[in-house]
Amino acid sequence: MGKSLIQQARGRGSLTYRVRRAAFKYFISYPPFNVEGKAIVQKIINSAAHSAPLARLRIENHSFIIPAPNGMYEGQEIWVGARPDKKIEQGDIIQVKDIPQGTRVFNVEKTPGKGGKYLRTAGNYAVVVNKDNGRVELLVKRRTLRVHERARATIGTASGDGRKIKPVVKAGKRFYMMRAIGRKWHRSSAVKMNAVDHPFGGGRGKRIKSKIAKRNAPAGARVGHIRPSRTGRKK
Repeated sequence: MGKSLIQQARGRGSLTYRVRRAAFKYFISYPPFNVEGKAIVQKIINSAAHSAPLARLRIENHSFIIPAPNGMYEGQEIWVGARPDKKIEQGDIIQVKDIPQGTRVFNVEKTPGKGGKYLRTAGNYAVVVNKDNGRVELLVKRRTLRVHERARATIGTASGDGRKIKPVVKAGKRFYMMRAIGRKWHRSSAVKMNAVDHPFGGGRGKRIKSKIAKRNAPAGARVGHIRPSRTGRKK
């Protein structure tokens, strides 16, 4: 009798694969568009589900959470919207059209008013490089990102950049790190599994199989090349 693939077992959500909901209780957002002015940093939060520390801010009657920029501290005052003196400081939340070229930004909105979606992980940032036709171009490492000029972003770099420098040392620590975000650890290689466990399994040895999965294949069979534009050796 066969059994479910690992992908299928995860989809059923048994205790083995269940995510700790406490890790995902924080929702990253920005205040409404019509709310501008001085905001106070109420608390710096350590969230297991996020690589960067989070900061809870309050402006008027609105409370919201963002990834904390480098150097942010509790009780700090930042500005939401353009400052009256037009200056820009670390942690300010401004529309990208009002940010000078060459400025580092992170937590950028994909759709104006929907909250930050891009560049939220620890140590991440983009540089404002160009503005034209209602769009602002951001340089992210070796690629560019074009966003709407009214999309908001946070000035600076997301904190937690050095998190990968400190060694994990013990396998048990890695296990609990992965458990916090709902990942199974360790993950076994597909070609080492039995045929009942994975489409790549049952090869009696670690020999890589080539497989082209159909676009509408179920989760358990959607492995290998997913509708590649071309196959075979390049000539």
